[in-house]
This record gives sequence, C-alpha cells and structure tokens, in this order.
Amino acid sequence: MLRSSRREWMQGAAGVALMGMATRAVGAAPSILPAKAEPLPLSAVRLRPSVYATAVETNRRYLYRLSPDRLLHNFRAYAGLEPKAEIYGGWESDTIAGHTLGHYMSALVLTWQQTGDTEMRRRADYIVAELAEAQAKRGTGYVGALGRKRADGKVVDGEEIFPEIMAGKIKSGGFDLNGSWSPLYTVHKLFAGLLDIHGGWGNAQALDVAVKLGGYFARVFAALDDAQMQTVLGCEYGGLNESYAELYQRTGDRQWLALAERIYDRKVLDPLVAGEDKLANFHANTQVPKLIGLARIHEITGKPEPAKGASFFWETVTGHHSYVIGGNADREYFSEPDTIARHVTDQTCEHCNTYNMMKLTRHLYGWQPDGRYFDYYERAHLNHAMAAQHPQNGGFTYMTPLMSGVAREFSTDKDDAFWCCVGSGMEAHAKHGESIFWQGGDTLLVNLYIPAEARWEKRSAVVTLDTAYPMEGQATLSFTRLDRAGRFPLALRVPGWANGQAQVEVNGQAVSPRFERGYAVVDRRWKTGDTVSIRLPLDLRVETTPGDDSVVAVLRGPMVMAADLGGREDKWDSPDPVLVGVNPLAGFTAADPATARYRTAGVFRPADLSFVPFYSQYDRRSAVYFKRFTEAGWKTQEAAFLADQARARDIAARSVDVMHLGEMQPERDHGLTSDISYPVSYRGRQGRDARSGGYFEFTMAVRPGPMILQGTYWGEERARDFDILVDNVKVATQHLENDKPGAFFDVEYPLPPALTAGKKSVRVRIVPHDRSTAGPIFGMRLFAAKAGATA
Repeated sequence: MLRSSRREWMQGAAGVALMGMATRAVGAAPSILPAKAEPLPLSAVRLRPSVYATAVETNRRYLYRLSPDRLLHNFRAYAGLEPKAEIYGGWESDTIAGHTLGHYMSALVLTWQQTGDTEMRRRADYIVAELAEAQAKRGTGYVGALGRKRADGKVVDGEEIFPEIMAGKIKSGGFDLNGSWSPLYTVHKLFAGLLDIHGGWGNAQALDVAVKLGGYFARVFAALDDAQMQTVLGCEYGGLNESYAELYQRTGDRQWLALAERIYDRKVLDPLVAGEDKLANFHANTQVPKLIGLARIHEITGKPEPAKGASFFWETVTGHHSYVIGGNADREYFSEPDTIARHVTDQTCEHCNTYNMMKLTRHLYGWQPDGRYFDYYERAHLNHAMAAQHPQNGGFTYMTPLMSGVAREFSTDKDDAFWCCVGSGMEAHAKHGESIFWQGGDTLLVNLYIPAEARWEKRSAVVTLDTAYPMEGQATLSFTRLDRAGRFPLALRVPGWANGQAQVEVNGQAVSPRFERGYAVVDRRWKTGDTVSIRLPLDLRVETTPGDDSVVAVLRGPMVMAADLGGREDKWDSPDPVLVGVNPLAGFTAADPATARYRTAGVFRPADLSFVPFYSQYDRRSAVYFKRFTEAGWKTQEAAFLADQARARDIAARSVDVMHLGEMQPERDHGLTSDISYPVSYRGRQGRDARSGGYFEFTMAVRPGPMILQGTYWGEERARDFDILVDNVKVATQHLENDKPGAFFDVEYPLPPALTAGKKSVRVRIVPHDRSTAGPIFGMRLFAAKAGATA
C-alpha cells in the first residue's frame, strides 16, 4: 500500500470486521468476540526483554531517586509540621506544588504491580501515613501542598482560597483560581494516588484520607450555586469527577456519585455529548481527564449521555485532531479539525494528552472490544509514549516536536522541572504490560505484541508471548501451562494498516482464522504446549494528513519513520526536506531491516535521506512530515518554498527570546504580570490583550548589539491604540485597524542600543490608550538585527 489517510487506518480494523460480518450474514453465526472485556491484572504480567522492559527499569531507577520527604515538604509545612527534607524546585516550588506527589504515588503502585518491587509498596504506605498525620494536624479534612500567591506577591498555604470561594469571592481563569495554579487539578492527582494505593493492596488508611479530603471539598462545592460552580470549573480541574465516582464505587456512599455528576463543565462537555466538535482553541489536556471521568460515571451508572460524550470526543480527537504519532495539540491547544498540516511546530504533542487519551481508549475498548481502538493505542504507545522517556537517564519530554530539525528536550537528573508531563511520564513507564492481554467471557485477546509472560487465572494458565515486533512481523503465543485445557477462542489483533493480511499458524501448521472486528480468532481446544503464531506485513507506506493530502508521513507497520537529520549538537539550518515524485516509496531501500533503517535515492529534495523509527530519535533531530510535490509542481514551487523557509529560518537563527502570549507555561517562564488583561484564542493562535486601564508586562532575554522587537497581530482588528515600552521607555505606539485582511502579520520595532547595552534581559510592557485595547498580540519575539543594521 503506497498511500493511506488517518481515517483509512482508523477504519482498517472496522473493514476487517465487515469482512467477518459478511461471512456471518450467510451462515447466521453469532459474534465470537466477547461483548465486553477487561485487561489481565498488571500484577499478572511480567515483561520479557525489550525496549518496554528497559523503559520500566529506567523508570524504576528514577522513582528510587526521588525523595518522598522532599515531595511531602509543603504538605507538612502548611499543616504546621516540621518538613523532613527541603522542597524540590521547578513546579514543586510554585503554587501547583503537590501534583507530583499524586503522580508519584500512582507510579509506585504501578511499579509494584508490574515488577513486584516491595520498596515501591513501602514508600507508598509511608507517604499515606505522612499525609494522614498532616490531615489530622489541620483538623478540617483538607490536606495539600498547593500554594496561593497573594496580591503582594507572598506565597502562602493554598487552603486559604477555599473559604473565599465558599463566600462567593471567585476569580477563575483557565489555570488560575484565586491566585493558585490549577488547584483542583492538583487535588485530583492526590485523590488518584490515594485511591490507587487503596486499590493496590487494600491500604485502608489511604481510603480514610481520601474520604476526609472528599468531605472537605464536598462542603466547598455545597456552598456554591450552579453559576458559581461553573465559574470554578472554568479553571482546570483534572479528572476530579472520576475521583469522586471512584470514591462512590469504593464506599457505596451516594453523595460522592452526586458530586461526581455535578463536577461537569457545561461549556466543554455539553457540545461533546450533543456530538458537536467545538474543541478549537481549548487547552487540550484540561479536557481529556473530564472525558475519562464521564467514561467512569457511565460504567458505574449505565447512563448513556456520559458515554456519548466520551465516545464522540475520542472519535473526534483521534480522527481529526491527532498527529501521525498519536499525540495532539499545538502549544497545548486544539486547533480547528483537520488542520494538523498547519500546526507542525516545535510545540506539538504534549505527553500528558496522549497518556490520558490512552486511558480513555482503554475505557471505550472495554465497553465493546474492537481492534481499531488498539490501532490508535498502539500508535500512540509506540510512537509518542516511547519517544517521551530518555532510555538512559530517565528524563521526560513535555512536548514531542514534529517540526523538521527540532530536537527533543528532556527533564534532567537535577530534578528541577516537575512539569505535568514528568508526572504522567513516571506513570506511563511504570506499566507497559497493562494492555497486552485482555479477557472477556471465555476469550483471551492479544492487543499488543510486546514480549511478556502472563498468568491467566480463568484457565489456570501461563502464557508467553515471544516477538521482535515491530522490527519483525511475527509474534508467537505459547501456552506454557494450561491446567484447565479445553475449547475457547483466542483473538489476535490484526491492525487496520495490515488490510486483513495476517497469516496464522497453530503448532506450526497454517490455519484459517475467523476475522471479526479487527481480530483473527482461532476457536479450538487448547492444551499445554500449544503455540499460535501471527505474521503481519511490515511494508512501508505513505500516509496523508487529515485535511491536506499534500502533507505526508512515512510509516512501516505501526512505526512512524523519521528522516535522521543529525545529532542535537549539530546545527540544523537546511531547508525542510520535501518528497517529490509519483511513486516515492520506490526510492526507499532497506539498509538494516532488523532495526528498520532505510536509505532513499532521488525522491527527496534537497538531498537523499536516511530513515529510522521516530521514537528512537532521543538525541537526534528528525523530520516526520513532508510536503509532497510532483516533479512539475516542485519546479514551480521550489523558489518560493525555499525563500519562505529561508526568511523564517533567518529570523529563527537571529532570535534571542520568543514569548508565546496567552499560554500558561511561557507566561510563567517570562514572569508575566498583568491587570485587566486576558488570554485570547483566535484562528488557532493564542494571544493576550489588555483593556483600558490595564497592562501586561513580561521579561525577555537580550544580548549585545542592535535588537529588534517583533509583534504579531491579526489583520482585521477594529481601531485600537497602545504603547509598547521596554524598561519603561516607550519604543512605539501601535495603531491597529484592518491592516491586512484575512492574515496575521508582523511589525518590527528596532530598539535603541542604549536600552539593551550591558543587559541580559529587559521588561516589555504593553499599555492601552484610554478607552482602547492593547492587542490582541499573538506573540512577541526579540532578535538581533542583521549585521550592519542600525536602530
């Protein structure tokens, strides 16, 4: 297959299912697959040597390196107890402190389940005891580490915001609630960790802490009317609805279920339940956990509306908002559907989003097993999750950039980051065995081809899966032990990209399986020693991008392939490679099939390339998406294409600092302060404005020599005027009024040399004129003037 689209690979397994349905229509045979399924417990699965087993061990070393007492610092300090160790830096020293501990608790449980390491369990129990002590000292049911920044800049115990909220004093934004950074998001992480520890081995103290914490916030929410509740829910709250649903499941107390259903952000969730895609310009990972919560509520209550919302969201994101590696969002935000080709940047694919999309996938698959769910899951797991952890030092990525030539950035062993994606990363790489084997009724399903051994209690069986997949196309399942021998179906997933081309053997003899819903099913009497093998084709293929057939990626089986553009230490300043010709795959030659390495000849411009699996490019620069041209089309477009690239690269090469206005982390990194100023989203871009009487101000780095400040604006604004100041010196007054209809445009402001001389940074301040608005400004950049230029 030379060419496919995202919809085709998502629908591939469904196509296989239709083949099976057509066969059944003649013979009127009932479905052989189970109506529902559940994974074999993680504790029943042990990984055999592979990159996945390496990732678990690397992550286990990382968990050992972290200090529970350092993560507990604020929990004790804010409760009036003496901390036992200094606080960590990065986000743990900001007002979102505490979110990492929740992730760490969950990761400890998962690692104990995946490996049997008793130190993981000991640490988890220790943390629960410490939290119980801090909770008892407070005496309110609350326990937490989050901070609150007061108007005078002082950071204090974040609990003080909740009495204000109960009194109706609510100042809520996308990530700030009364001066605390996403506090309910942090509360959710702590809830999840407590519930995971309780579920892991029945730690009753963990459930007791969770119930008391749940009661505290039940009182907070009870003080709010519906409008106030929606205002609070306008600030990121993670999957707090899921936590309360799970608390009900553990205790049977219906107040928790009622609260789970009340934690419902109507602005986001109502359209999804109604089947409407209004995701553009929403922060992506803020939304995914809400849908996981809806999925859990559906599982508990059986109500159809939560399931509709969760299912529609999954279909929409995977089919219309996802990149080829399975991740989504550019600079953390969804864009319009089917616009991925316009958002291939250095800020694509936040790992948290994919981690949570994989969790949501597991819920939906359990409701009705269908191979297409694991077509997505496998793609995201292999190409994004595995790319997001450095296999040597255990660092994690925040974004996984897909822009050509951009290297990945990982957290370091200094433990000074603690981004959200560090938290989801330590969970993701603790549990690579959790979705390989599933069961439903009498059926055993194999969804991921990862070397592993598992106990299947239903049949008192031990099964072993041997494979070099995805480097090789064969996988063999052996019944190492089968105490309850007998007849039952074994279902092996046939990925949609295989187009039903799967060869199956039982004990070395070819068989004709039954194909249904993306599976090759063998229904027979099984006994100890039996083996079943599946072989899948691993041909290269070109896949088009949703909404733009002229932008393509190259895949081999489930693997996204990348052009290797050199090491991270090698500067990349060449034009983006483009694909030229009618039959591009004819120009690929296997250089080392065992490691999926290829060379190209004559089909790329400006030069031939080497291709390797994208996930393995930890310390390398890559190209994944390629603009595709015919020979004639390339001759026409080459000059303009290269000129545009050269201009963009010239500015990028001279750039000293870039400010992505309206985005959470860049604004924090640049020390943004503001008043009567708001983040905005328009046409897929984030920005910020300031209203009359307000301002916004931030720090930008400079370097010696003439500098230029550049602002980006939308070309169809109504008349407005504002001043731009650098270190309190006005450098420009900007007037906007229908400057460039239908397009964004840039304005350059040369800075007087005296403004930057001898400085490492400056403060940029934007002030609207009276009765006017400043901006919106969709980003600002400081770059060096060309040699010889004067201000």
